[in-house]
Amino acid sequence: MGYFKTKHQKHSARLTTLIMLLLILLLFIVGPGYMDPPLEYGVAVNFGTTDKGSGIIQPKKPLASQSTPVSEPVVEPVKAAVPVESSEPAAAEEVLTAEDIESIAIKKAEAETAKLKADSDAKEKAEAEATAKAQADTKAKADAEAKAEEERLKKEADLKAKKKQELDALMGGIGSDDGTDIGSEGDDDTPGDKGQLNGNPYAPSYFGSPGSGNGGVGYGLNGRGRPSKSKVIPDCDEEGTVVVEIHVNQNGNVVKAIPGKRGTTGDICLYEAAKKTALTHKWPADSKAPAKQIGFVIVDFSVRQ
Repeated sequence: MGYFKTKHQKHSARLTTLIMLLLILLLFIVGPGYMDPPLEYGVAVNFGTTDKGSGIIQPKKPLASQSTPVSEPVVEPVKAAVPVESSEPAAAEEVLTAEDIESIAIKKAEAETAKLKADSDAKEKAEAEATAKAQADTKAKADAEAKAEEERLKKEADLKAKKKQELDALMGGIGSDDGTDIGSEGDDDTPGDKGQLNGNPYAPSYFGSPGSGNGGVGYGLNGRGRPSKSKVIPDCDEEGTVVVEIHVNQNGNVVKAIPGKRGTTGDICLYEAAKKTALTHKWPADSKAPAKQIGFVIVDFSVRQ
């Protein structure tokens, strides 16, 4: 099996071999130079046998022993003895230094403990202040809400009392009870003289009372008797009272109904049902009655109806 199957592969092999030979030849011809002997690295040290010397003649071999001053060997033991004599103070100094280090470490630990305690006390104080502030804010908010609720209830009570007074004034003084006579007359179970201050004691109409969503009897329709009526349920789920102005003809029919008159406390969504309820009222026919007699019907709506 041949490695070179084509002419181009053979030419490539020859060319590659030639290039490799040229590269090897160049390495031998222009390769990196070298020193013979090679360069030495480091510091050259002069040959000698003693630590001290003088002169310019360099001996080639070690020198013979030479006499040395007597003082030199005597000095050396003295020098060696000096550290021995001072060893005890050095030990004392080491002990003192260790004690100092221990004392410093103790003081540092005490300082860190005091700092940690101070930080803990400051944190507890801040938390206590924050808790006290939160409690004070909560109490202030609760007091404000309670005061607002109290004011709201007071306003509602005042508004109801005002509306009742206005309705009493509109209907001829309902609820007035400052007379001196005794007795009780009416069609309710509650004691009292039902009617209006400017009414006829013998008139069959009592001006009525709200009737649990069924509509009241006509206020101001003196002498027309008691009406028949039916109940109309409103589309919305609201409670309230709607005063409806009605126009009644001689036949006793309500020919016109206008809801929302003074004294109304119900939502506007109750007006249509109140109007339809007022239109269902029918009084007995009376040829002597005015051609158009104006009165009022109070329609009371409740979600329980």
